[in-house]
Amino acid sequence: MKLVEKYFPNLLSEQIHKLSSLKDLYAYWNTYVNLISRNTFYDFYQQHVLFCLGIAKVFSFFPGSYVMDLGTGGGFPGIPLSIIFPHTKFILVDSIQKKIQILKTIIHCLDIKNAYPICIRAEKLESKFDFVVTRAVSKIDNIHNWIKNKFKYKSNSKIKNGSFYLKGGDISEEIKKFPHAIVYSLNHYFQEPFFFTKKVIWISNI
Repeated sequence: MKLVEKYFPNLLSEQIHKLSSLKDLYAYWNTYVNLISRNTFYDFYQQHVLFCLGIAKVFSFFPGSYVMDLGTGGGFPGIPLSIIFPHTKFILVDSIQKKIQILKTIIHCLDIKNAYPICIRAEKLESKFDFVVTRAVSKIDNIHNWIKNKFKYKSNSKIKNGSFYLKGGDISEEIKKFPHAIVYSLNHYFQEPFFFTKKVIWISNI
């Protein structure tokens, strides 16, 4: 947690408390359902929380915006982002019911008021969103096809409505079809070696 506070020094005490409580909650529930890889749990705050908060380093969601966390799995990046942006509404979407049920419990325990887990495939959602966030669910081209009709027409932000992808490794092939994509290398924001190949990719829906 000290690593998160290092890069986000202006967190409120309530936000610090909620983020600090995450590891124990996930340690407990991960024994029942594989919410996150047990091989990476030792590095929980770096590989999961801080990585997801890389989105918060490149963009600030405006109050009242509506965000889908596609393929949320164990609640990443939706839960950390919902703590950082308490006035933004996050819809955590996954097709695995047992994960969604546990996420509801975690969110209740943390008293998070702006995150809503839903068991559904993204393609079947009828809602329209300002933004979509996702972490390593599939190739960008696949995800883009799933969500291309899920955006509100009007943007209330300084940038167009669109999607943020958390990725690692070489993404050059994945973004060839998206020449307007903007790639943010997280090693510009975080010093640890883990982030040398980690990126946030922004693609507008236009």
